Order: sequence, then C-alpha cells, then structure tokens
Amino acid sequence: MDMMKPKIHSEIPIGEDWIYEVKYDGFRCLLTWSADGTIKLASKNNIDLSKNFPEITSFCKEVYPKIKSSLPLTIDGELVIRNTDYQANFSLLQKRGRLKNQETIQSTASIRPATLIVFDLLVLKGNSYKAQKLYVRKKALEALFRKLNGERILLIESFRSDDILNKIVFEQMAEGMVAKRRTSTYQVGKRHHDWYKVKNWREIQGFLTAYDTSNDYFDIGVFHHDQIRMIGKCKHGLDTDSFQTVKQLFMLNGKKQGKRYLLPPAICASIHTLDLYKEELREPEFAGLLPHHKPEECTFERLQLDLAMLPKSIDLTNTEKLLWPDVPFSKSDLLSYMREISPYMLPFLQNRELTVIRCPDGIDKEHFFQKHLPDYAPDFITSISSGDERTFVCDHLDALIWFANHGAVEYHIPFQHARSSVPAEIAFDLDPPNREQFHLAIHAAKLIKSLLDDLDLISFVKTSGNKGLQIHIPLRPGSMTYEETATFTKAIAVTIENTYPEYFTTERMKKKRNGRLYIDYVQHGKDKTLIAPYSPRMTKEGTVATPLFWEEVNEDLHPTQFTIGNAIERVKQFGCPFKNYVETAATQTLHKVLMLVRV
Repeated sequence: MDMMKPKIHSEIPIGEDWIYEVKYDGFRCLLTWSADGTIKLASKNNIDLSKNFPEITSFCKEVYPKIKSSLPLTIDGELVIRNTDYQANFSLLQKRGRLKNQETIQSTASIRPATLIVFDLLVLKGNSYKAQKLYVRKKALEALFRKLNGERILLIESFRSDDILNKIVFEQMAEGMVAKRRTSTYQVGKRHHDWYKVKNWREIQGFLTAYDTSNDYFDIGVFHHDQIRMIGKCKHGLDTDSFQTVKQLFMLNGKKQGKRYLLPPAICASIHTLDLYKEELREPEFAGLLPHHKPEECTFERLQLDLAMLPKSIDLTNTEKLLWPDVPFSKSDLLSYMREISPYMLPFLQNRELTVIRCPDGIDKEHFFQKHLPDYAPDFITSISSGDERTFVCDHLDALIWFANHGAVEYHIPFQHARSSVPAEIAFDLDPPNREQFHLAIHAAKLIKSLLDDLDLISFVKTSGNKGLQIHIPLRPGSMTYEETATFTKAIAVTIENTYPEYFTTERMKKKRNGRLYIDYVQHGKDKTLIAPYSPRMTKEGTVATPLFWEEVNEDLHPTQFTIGNAIERVKQFGCPFKNYVETAATQTLHKVLMLVRV
C-alpha cells in the first residue's frame, strides 16, 4: 500500500514549519470511497479490513448523502479503539482484526467500536492532493469534516506547540507523537525527513539471563519474591561493541543449552518499551547497559513503577509499605493504579475542592481527613484561599501522584465547582445495611433509573466501593439551585420509599432502619462530598468506586469485585462508562424536572 511513512527519531524537531499530532497505537489505514458509495478500508499491507470493522463502513453509509459531492475520496489515518481521546488500545484492536465470524464481529463492535482517526487527504472529488502542501491538505480536510465528522471517523487534532502535545502524550500515556513539516507533499513508499515519529517510551531495568545464537535475542528478567520472572526478549538498541561484548560474555561463560547460552543474573540493562502485555515487553529496545547496577535492584515492583511513568517531580517514599495488608496491596500498587487511572479520574477532580483520607501507615492504622492544604505542599498544587483557610484542587497528574505518595487513599469531591454555589450534578447514595444486602441497592438503582428515564434525565451509576451504589445526574452549572435539587432528590427518594416501604427508607438514624436500604438524598448539598469516580476505598479488599454501565446493574454485580488490582484492566477492556459525563451535563434535558420543582 502506497503510504507516506514517518522516520523513527529520538527527538522531535521544533520550529514554525512543523505541526504535531498524537501517534495512536492502531492500524494504519487508507479509506477509499468511490462515487457509487463503495467503501474499502485497507491496511498498510493492503489487507481489506472493511468486514472486520463494519462500524466504520456503516457510518460511511449513513453520511453518504452529505458526502457524495466530495467523492471519489481517499483519506489516510489510524484505525483505533480508544481508551481516551489520546490513548488507544492496541490489544483489543488486534483481537478484532483476527475475528472471522460476522456475528461475533458485530457484537464486539457494539461493545467497543473502532474509530478512524484521519490525518491526511490523498484524493478529493477524484483529484489527487498528494502534490499539495500539508497545510493545504489540512485545510481541505477541515472543510470536508464539517460534513463528515462523527463518532466513528474523526479528524486528528493538530498542535503548533510540541511542548503542549508532549505534556498530553505523557499524561495520557499515549504511544507517542508525530512531527510533520507544514510545507511537505505526500511522498509514498519511504520513510521521509518531512515526517518524524517519536515514541513515548517507558524505561525499565532488567537483567540478562540468556543469549540465543539463532536470532541474537537476549532474555530479560527481574526478581519477583526472590524468584526470576521473565519479562521478554530484546535484540536491538546496543551499539556494535556493546552487543559483541555481551554476546562473548554469554558464549564464554554461559551454560550451553541447544542454541542458547545461560547465565545467572549479573548483566543489567536499561530498556525502552511501550508496555508490558501478557507478561511480555512490547517493542523493547536496549537503551544501554548498566555496569554498576546490581541484579537485586531489578525487581518486579520497580518494573511496575517504571511502566507507570510516574512524574519525575515526585520523590517516591516507602513504596514497599503495605497499605492494604489483607490483599496485599502496597503503596507501589497504589501509585501505579493512580497513575494509570489518572486519564479517567482527573476529569472528575477538575475544578473541585478536594478532601482526601490519608492512611500513611495503611488502612488498618491511624488515618485522617484532609481538606486544607498543608504547609509543606509543593507549589504545583492548586490552592484556593478563603480568609485564613487554604483548600486545594487536584487538577493535574503531578498533584494526584503527590497525594498518593503521601498516603491519600480516598478522594472525595463536592457537587459544585470551586468558588461556585450551584450544583454541577445531582447524586443519590444507596446504602444497604451490609454487603449481604447489596441486592437492595441493585433494586433501588433500577427503580430510580426508571423514574429518571421518565423525566428524560440521563443518569450514570457507580459502585460506592464499599457496600452500595451511587447514581449521578450531571448538570450544566447554573441550571438548578441546591434548593431545587433538594426538592427533587427528596421527591424521588420518598416515592421509592412509599412504594416499597419494606425495602427502602429515608430514615437517617441507623437503629430505626430495620434492615432496610437507606436512600441518602440529604447528602446531596452545598459543600457536602461524595467519593470520586475511580477513587480507591479504605476497605480490606482495596476496592474502587467503579463507574458501571447500566446493564451491569444486575444480580451478577458484587460490591467487592472491582479493586485497584483489576480496575485498570476493566476500563481498558470495556471503556469508561462515564466517558460522556461532561458532554451530557451540557445537553441534559431538565424541562420536566424544572416543571416539578418550580411549581
């Protein structure tokens, strides 16, 4: 397939003649769209992917009436399954590409649909654009996407500042970035100096345990609980002298086993990799040998922290300390979790005054609430002053990891934005008497969802991370007052209570609830707080307040099934159920609700 290819480089070029784009981790594709509506989605190896990704072709058919005047058309892009706006899930995409059964393909596409991120234009209205300069092609694409843009085909975001995009790539744990010369033409079939690709490498340390003479690969391992744990194989990256030196060490001193030479851990190396997938490093390359490094320093715990790409502004302390001793989860596990969940969690902490619960010595030891900024906090923590008080906002990655490094386990946020007196959301806290009565929370959530649907309200649900469920209704700030939301939440809660008095209550005193689920509508109010989505909890299992899809609220759901040990894999596998939360707030229909509360 004739495509223009970027040169792999270690540094991004800078200057006015360059634009910068995210490098997504997906399949490079050309979408060819004929005048008669025929669509072909072809990989860089010219494999037709149209049947494997029917959501793309279906979208094209939907917009055909709007786009037919621009056909024939050929656009260049990356086919991805997105975790976030900037992070793609290559493993899911790879699995999709291998599916053969059309029913399975359709089912999988409905759960995690793919998106074609378009970054270049080759043909428009049958005319070739390859000889046009990039900025001309970009302008033509922008005009085209005023008709074409949708969930399944998107125009890539371009940046003029490499610093801005580099920050996004790091925080979002994206694959990397591409620099393109604005005046370049589209030159196919070779890696060209007008396009440069820089990968967002994670740098890890491991020791070499074997050399294979049949392919020149070295086995890489780390220590895990005093046992050697293999994490992959690596060949490229060393200069010729270093490679030959290490090779000779193995062949002269190693134990021969077939075509392999084995050595006990002694030679350490720094390695660039994209990630660890199924216990195997992705695209590893040697960054260099570590002659003064001890093999005992190459541990799986250190590997986890290095893969997490923690901000260098944070001096990590006591990472081996057990915060959840029963599981066990260490502080290292907490830091890794908070780093990887940050692209999903931080949007809910933006512009909200935060209260944390800190457990510096573990959840079973002394803990305390903190809502005021400590004097020793670094300058990069956003503070809000009111008289003698200084509260804080956790609005970026460095702040989040700083709090986690100081033992902050739980993250609680108010219902209004900072410096605001009106709600940005409504919430119901469904609190059963114990975990064995969790089915009551499921029942109550479904009943409330039905009432909200009747009022044309879009709602979201999450586990509390303890023993209940919480329902969120996003609002455009200023669309309702706290007095109005209080009237509304009470009406909903009392309706459920009166309909099923044997199961549900609004009684605040625990001793009078008599085993019924408490519908806590009073907790929704100015300056009151609720656990943030994706926050860990002080439970012995290390559970997480986990956003759910409504169809998951059924008898199979259990309050302890999502922890800091599996919540990352879950959100990558199924996506974030709260993904459209902010957009929903802007478009939430309140007509019926306001008619009720303003009577």
